[in-house]
Amino acid sequence: MMQMTPKTMRWLTATLFIAALTAAFWRIPTPPAPAFVPPPAPSTSQPPIQFAAEFLPRAAESAHAASLAQLPDGRIAAAWFAGSKEGADDVAIWFSLRDKDGWSTAQPIANRESTAGGTFAHVRKIGNPVLFVEGTWLHLWYVSVAVGGWAGSSINHSVSTDAGATWFKPTKLQTSPFASISTLVRTQPIPLADGGLGLPVYHEFIAKHGEWLRLSATGQILDKTRMTHEVRTLQPALAVLDEQRALAVLRDAGPGPGKVRVTSTQDAGQTWQAGAALPIPNPNSSVALLRLKSGRLLLAGNPQNGREAILLWVSADEGKTWQASRTVETAPDGGAEFSYPALLLDRDGLIHIAYTWRRQGIKHAAFSEAWLDEAKP
Repeated sequence: MMQMTPKTMRWLTATLFIAALTAAFWRIPTPPAPAFVPPPAPSTSQPPIQFAAEFLPRAAESAHAASLAQLPDGRIAAAWFAGSKEGADDVAIWFSLRDKDGWSTAQPIANRESTAGGTFAHVRKIGNPVLFVEGTWLHLWYVSVAVGGWAGSSINHSVSTDAGATWFKPTKLQTSPFASISTLVRTQPIPLADGGLGLPVYHEFIAKHGEWLRLSATGQILDKTRMTHEVRTLQPALAVLDEQRALAVLRDAGPGPGKVRVTSTQDAGQTWQAGAALPIPNPNSSVALLRLKSGRLLLAGNPQNGREAILLWVSADEGKTWQASRTVETAPDGGAEFSYPALLLDRDGLIHIAYTWRRQGIKHAAFSEAWLDEAKP
């Protein structure tokens, strides 16, 4: 492998610094944003109490960062990254579908070579897939790094029109006028009334903060807005409250014991206002947010002492107050990692969660909203 000289390293560091500053403050002036697609009216009918858990097919020695989506035919799609270890050359984005007979054999749908071939750029490592279904299109966003760590990431986008059997070549999102680095994706987009999408992303190099990308119906970036916060935050996860309002919860990347951070918009994503931290711990780890069939909000995350459990909290007042609900999984003896939850509400009202299990695989559970309220043993 070619060794970099000190002079080259200084030049590269300066270049990345300038690129990160440009990316952090770049914004395209655009007309007023379209409204959010309003959430459906709350339903009083709920599935009976139920809970079931299973592992996704194992693809490699190490696995992390799952995403879930439901196809038009009702099947559940999952994507995650797996390889010998996080950041290794052999890491790929893996994909599986669940029908009535269970999960299909995991298939790689993106790797370093395919990403480099589609974007005409050097790719050192990939990660953080995000799935989203829009009509017959199955979207995939994921990050890639040319040099350095995750803070040097770019976002790639690909589409499948045959339920994930084949994929178009990936393209790189132009998130800044210079290099398009240090923008990452982790959570699902929000549909907009004009047919476009709002994609929550985050900036990590030097400054750490959430951002909102407004995408056209054809996938071009129309606007980028910073989610201002007083502390360092990452990985915003959103829930729409009505046509103009949405709530985002964020990973606390600041020093010391953290709390789940909050920002919200009153004008369909044009501006964002930081709120008080939730009384919910966050040990610098990804969280997930979902609006339930009843209209309540569900939050998934970790306890204060680390990533040794996946916990759930519920809010009945649009995120103003939260109640501890359930523990999805915990390690009795500690020392294990259960992290990076992804949430999905299917069309029957069943809630799905997928999460990293001990960095060895991805675990999936499905449960009813009634299970959240069942008396705890």
